[in-house]
Amino acid sequence: MLGGFSIAPIPGIGLVAPGDDLASLLLDALAEAGLELRRGDMLAVAQKIVSKAEGRQVDLDSVTASEEARALAAQTDKDPRLVQLILDESTEVVRRKPGVLIVRHRLGLVGAHAGVDQSNIDHGEGDDAALLLPVDPDASAARLRAELLARTGCEIGVLITDSANRPWRLGTVGIAIGAAGLDVLDDRRGGTDLYGRELKVTLINRADSIAAAATLAMGETTERTPAALVRGLPPANATDHTAKMVVRPLDEDLFR
Repeated sequence: MLGGFSIAPIPGIGLVAPGDDLASLLLDALAEAGLELRRGDMLAVAQKIVSKAEGRQVDLDSVTASEEARALAAQTDKDPRLVQLILDESTEVVRRKPGVLIVRHRLGLVGAHAGVDQSNIDHGEGDDAALLLPVDPDASAARLRAELLARTGCEIGVLITDSANRPWRLGTVGIAIGAAGLDVLDDRRGGTDLYGRELKVTLINRADSIAAAATLAMGETTERTPAALVRGLPPANATDHTAKMVVRPLDEDLFR
């Protein structure tokens, strides 16, 4: 805890299957850990369990690779079927090299492999499955928030987190890909600093900051803790903020 702000990992959720009720799983795990939701709390939930519950796992044997996918697969040393899934989830191939395919996801996120992941999922007898991002993570967050409100009466925020790399920085950090019930951006433009100087560009990304801290608490490999309870943040002022708001518009992209 720091200055009243705390993050508590929520263990005991277990493996999630398609159709599972995430609200029930989260509430059961909270109770088992001796925790309960309070008004103003926030739940950070890993994308992976949201995607699993929403049936976003794909059997690669069901995928037919296009000529473009086969060509990119040859350039990047990847399974053509996996590359096809990446292309299906993307709007643009940004960069490519052996082992890496950087794309712009249909949600606007720019990163490796469009979030298509083969780690920590049940592949059955082979290595032939992949997990996609939720179709609409903001809608997923809003649904989960509504379900938790209906069952507990608590107004809380919900963040769906994922791990991402950033240009010119090594290693992954947690980011927010879905949000409901929190201030995603804190716009300080037009205010002043300690010396009265006008703030012209200060736009604070609260969602990604919280997601990074929560992801650090949850872990990103074998910890099996895909959710965290965040407590002590200032109450939300905006009720209509979504994670889509943090995606920089293409016409402001200075790195293309």
